[in-house]
Amino acid sequence: MHREFDSITEVIIQQLLGLRYTRYMDFHQNIPLKNYLTMRLGGVAKYMTEAHSPDELAAACRSAKQQNIPFFLLGGGSNVIAKDEGYPGLVVLNKVKGFDVIEDTPSYAVIRIGGGENWDEVVARTVEMNLSGIEAMSGIPGSAGAAPVQNVGAYGQEIADTLIQLEAYDSEADSFVVLQNEQCGFSYRSSIFRESATGRYAIYSIALKLYKSAPQPPFYDALQRYFDEVGVTIFTPKVVRDAVLAIRHDKLPDPQERPNTGSFFKNAIIEDWQLEELRKQWPDMPAYDLGNHNFKVPTGWLIEQAGMKNQVISGMRIHDKNCLVLINESAQSYADLAAAREAVIDAVRDMFRINIQQEPLEM
Repeated sequence: MHREFDSITEVIIQQLLGLRYTRYMDFHQNIPLKNYLTMRLGGVAKYMTEAHSPDELAAACRSAKQQNIPFFLLGGGSNVIAKDEGYPGLVVLNKVKGFDVIEDTPSYAVIRIGGGENWDEVVARTVEMNLSGIEAMSGIPGSAGAAPVQNVGAYGQEIADTLIQLEAYDSEADSFVVLQNEQCGFSYRSSIFRESATGRYAIYSIALKLYKSAPQPPFYDALQRYFDEVGVTIFTPKVVRDAVLAIRHDKLPDPQERPNTGSFFKNAIIEDWQLEELRKQWPDMPAYDLGNHNFKVPTGWLIEQAGMKNQVISGMRIHDKNCLVLINESAQSYADLAAAREAVIDAVRDMFRINIQQEPLEM
């Protein structure tokens, strides 16, 4: 990033800086978002800064609001996409660090983690401590603070299972708040942070309750098949982590090598009557009972059945090993991505009468 300000920007920057800092904060103008997003698309952010503490985070967000410009808290950029027109406000890069054991008992430990910590590095540290609860979420790119936003999960675990509480700056109340698990409104790949409270909270720490007991089978189907194939019968957090990393390496492209956002589409949630009707035509349709007459259908299976596997649309490839993933091979714009997205959505809807949904947030 480089520093180029006009006179108006300088006034804004001085007001953004305020008087509360013990560290000078750099604010930058017209920064290409594609350099910070793993899909490698998007226009420029009007302003960008880094926040290394809760006070810096709050002051940046507060001042942006005072200037009547929006703010967006960005972690690893692995589950966010930006449009070609960019972002008209202040992008705050979450750099708040921390990894502290705040409670330790014979059966569990509670760990407070800074929102700017790399998620997979957090998982690795907990596995080294022989703690269980997030080991199946190994290899997921992004930051710890972003995990509650979409209730990140994989292979049978999700953040809602272990999160006790989180700390955030509430831009509406202009105060620091602590939200308990039940206040986060967790559901499948969602929470209040991407629904009713979008843009309100800037999360700077999460507290997870992790267990000292060994992971127990039966595991998520794909994970259990892997264990059966390799003959693993003794399970530890490290055994599960190693298996998940092996599966992900085979099924998911590295965003540093092939730009993507991981799973671009959520798995479909349908009601029992819909599943019954669909299985009259597709008796082998996989589905997982979620209770309350709802079933989860793997969207990757739907996309493959719709004939979209490995197709390239406007420079975006539907991954041949996991149809949930869109890979940017030569796309130059958000419009290219949107064309591929709509083609996939239309194909699934036309065949199955199911409307699948995008998973990444849009700035």
